[in-house]
Amino acid sequence: MSDLIQVRPKTEGWKQKLGPDGKPLLMFAEPKRGKPPIHLVDLTAEERAERLKEAGVQAFRAKQIAAHYFTHYTSDPSEMTDLPAAGRAELVGSLLPPLLTEVKRLQTDNGDTIKFLWRLFDGALVESVLMRYTGRITLCISSQAGCGMNCPFCATGQAGLTRNMSAGEIVDQIVRANAVIAKGELGGSKAKMKDAPERVTNIVFMGMGEPLANYDRVMKAVRTMVARQPEGLGMSARGITVSTVGLVPAIQKLADENVPVTFALSLHAPDDELRDELIPINSKWKVDEALDAAREYFDKTGRRVSIEYALIKDMNDHGWRADLLAEKLNARGKGWVHVNPIPLNPTPGSIWTASEPAVQNEFVRRLEKAGVPTTLRDTRGKEIDGACGQLAAAE
Repeated sequence: MSDLIQVRPKTEGWKQKLGPDGKPLLMFAEPKRGKPPIHLVDLTAEERAERLKEAGVQAFRAKQIAAHYFTHYTSDPSEMTDLPAAGRAELVGSLLPPLLTEVKRLQTDNGDTIKFLWRLFDGALVESVLMRYTGRITLCISSQAGCGMNCPFCATGQAGLTRNMSAGEIVDQIVRANAVIAKGELGGSKAKMKDAPERVTNIVFMGMGEPLANYDRVMKAVRTMVARQPEGLGMSARGITVSTVGLVPAIQKLADENVPVTFALSLHAPDDELRDELIPINSKWKVDEALDAAREYFDKTGRRVSIEYALIKDMNDHGWRADLLAEKLNARGKGWVHVNPIPLNPTPGSIWTASEPAVQNEFVRRLEKAGVPTTLRDTRGKEIDGACGQLAAAE
């Protein structure tokens, strides 16, 4: 581990958009575009019933349609035989308009990881990744088409923010993944699922977009995920991870939601000098402010916070940075945080490449020696361009 070599972050093959001040441009407001069709997920139970009543249909039909969607993972009218045959397609279409069209699907050789490329109603492209692990099935989902955070290492950020996704579009990624699982199309070992139903058990908001920049729709989607079937997907909030690059006011808001999701802070550098270049939002809210908000999240929810840290060769993997990270976390107490160092997918010839194994191990050793719980992340999907944004960029 050389503490002498310092590679600076810079884009490769594309130019970061800069603001009038010469700093990387941050986009919070979505460009004006047409809105996606209103979906069952976007409406409360009362609004669904009201919508049907206005169309001259009995309100209880809304519950029947919700049950098909949330428990049988279907939007297909032909499968909803408990609805009257006359006008069934129109009735179902009024609450379940098509939101995602599958453009491409890539699967690893052993079948335990599937990457989906979806086209939204306006042609925008988003991705999700389905992964089977021992005892759980995780889906990595997108919350925005594109992203306005402009991080120089991120494939999604190259095009900027196209638009926020609706709550319906966010949840539909899960429903569509559950349908794929139900058809037996996700491979890998089914051991240790304890006879649990074959469906997504864990959600990570680590696909395209900055989840907390689309706060209201993300929270609407999360509430739908945890609502009991057949009013929602009946998932455990503890199995849902919401990540952010550090939008401090939104982290504080999330802590007051009373939904005990797992919160993850994508830190990637413990010092402002490097993080300003690596994560442009750091120019607004510094490392210490983000860590204070993360600690506040733990204090209010009792849920241990995850710190995500992508190890990049000679950029942020220095021994002194491991020591500084441990020092900053320990200064805020013990038992509140857990660090996930993530080996970067290596790109030959790029400055954005994985740390050497010995350097990676030394980074982890230093954190553990300082008493910081640390787990090296199991990376998936290298053979299918698992990192989000790679497929959409290629299209």
